[in-house]
Amino acid sequence: MEVHHHPEVEKKGLKEYLLEGLMIFLAVMMGFFAESYRERISEKKRANEYAATLYSDLKLDTAELNGYLTYFKFGKANVDTLMQLLADADPKQVPSGKLYWFGLYGGAYRIFTSHDATLLELKNSGSLRFFGDKLINRKLALYDELCQAMKKTDDLEAGIYTDVRKARAGLFEFKYNDITNNISHIKDKKEIRAKIDSFKRTNPPLLSYDKTRFNEYVELVRSRFFDRKVNNADSLLRKANELIGLLNKKYDLKDE
Repeated sequence: MEVHHHPEVEKKGLKEYLLEGLMIFLAVMMGFFAESYRERISEKKRANEYAATLYSDLKLDTAELNGYLTYFKFGKANVDTLMQLLADADPKQVPSGKLYWFGLYGGAYRIFTSHDATLLELKNSGSLRFFGDKLINRKLALYDELCQAMKKTDDLEAGIYTDVRKARAGLFEFKYNDITNNISHIKDKKEIRAKIDSFKRTNPPLLSYDKTRFNEYVELVRSRFFDRKVNNADSLLRKANELIGLLNKKYDLKDE
């Protein structure tokens, strides 16, 4: 009967076990640090990409907001003048050219829609953390909140705007409204001023001189939130410029 001898296993000392454990621990930790470093590099790259597209979106927003503010400030000033004219005199006593010109802006219409594709992606993907900047994130939240407030104002005004157009159609003839509208689109400042002054001295016929109908029109126009539109757009423009400054400072962004 054969007897099998098992090979003797060399016994390791405590130091060897500790050394092996330490090597395994160091290998795991190095892998962890390497992965963390890769993630930080990736997040930094994505933060720079998001910052660049967000910066571009905000620049587009500021351009639109400047146009929006110019339009509604001008419209508000003309509507205020119309109200003052009708407060001081009967419609029959006011040159109808003035009523046509200033009355045109009761139907002023323009909405602001933010270029929010990047912001929506940041919110929906939880990527705002990539910026690692509480101030930028806070400013973005306030900016988004005000954008929603402007949209809500536009939605609330939709029904009023339709009623304004109907009321205006009962006072002013379309062909003369069309003339004033064409004048308002002239780009040259000197030319448009001359055209406006000339038209305001004319007396095109009105469909009605009824004071009650003019009063109804003015009341509808006054309900159109012109003040709120201007104030919200002005605040939004300031916040957009603040964000542009913060992003440019942190990521050294340049206009293309």
